[in-house]
Amino acid sequence: MGRLVVVSGLSGSGKSVALNQLEDLGWYCIDNLPAGLLQAVVSHAVQTGEPVYQRLAVGLDARNRPDDLAAVPGLLDALARTGLHCEVVYLHADDEVLLRRYAETHRRHPLTGAGRSLADAIAEERRLLHPLIDRSNLVVDTSRMSVHELRDLIGRRLETQGPAPLSILFESFGFKHGVPGDADFVFDTRTLPNPYWAPALRPLTGRDGPVVAFLEASPQVRRMAEDLIRFLEARLPECEAANRGYLTVALGCTGGQHRSVYLAERLAAHFRPRYPNLLVRHNALST
Repeated sequence: MGRLVVVSGLSGSGKSVALNQLEDLGWYCIDNLPAGLLQAVVSHAVQTGEPVYQRLAVGLDARNRPDDLAAVPGLLDALARTGLHCEVVYLHADDEVLLRRYAETHRRHPLTGAGRSLADAIAEERRLLHPLIDRSNLVVDTSRMSVHELRDLIGRRLETQGPAPLSILFESFGFKHGVPGDADFVFDTRTLPNPYWAPALRPLTGRDGPVVAFLEASPQVRRMAEDLIRFLEARLPECEAANRGYLTVALGCTGGQHRSVYLAERLAAHFRPRYPNLLVRHNALST
């Protein structure tokens, strides 16, 4: 019966970028729709049966009435029972990142005014959007993403013709930069031998042969890789049974350059044959 994606999240986190990317990929997109009209829009799209409406993306933000936002999860559940594939994509970023983006663009936050500061507006927006956070299928932390990286991620995780197998993202990160806010599972690899302390390996990454050889020579690294594989082998079928569309697994080391990168690639290589919708992202690397 088609597919509906509700794109929501904090102002300044990239909602317009996400919708523009979906529109470029052939989705029918409506931004800033009053939440109270969502039922009417979907009913119109279903009744007409036009192919253009088979993939519908709707942007909802905090300017809606709180009661209307609170009603959206229940509406989506009801629509899903009719056979419509419904998803919520929620974008957010760290407060300091949002503050910096507003300072750079000189744009006005939609909830500022009446004596409310920008920081207070961001906090109020988080509160108002809480019903959609709870219903989200895919959460994306854009704090450390460029516009181009966000467009690529949205396209690769959402660009399917209908309900698809579980989409898995393995992402590496550095604890010194902060833990990603979009991870379903977070694993700490800082107890493993660190290639950083080998001068010849320091400028390399966990994707380079000498670093891979260094880590694979360690029984401790091999045991952790095996433990993580066993854990995920047990959890992934549970996610599929619960109709989860997306799963994000984050692996962190101190700087996000060696150990976490290696393990993200190692896990991806193991699971990719069974999960074609599998992506790898290295937050601390430029590519």
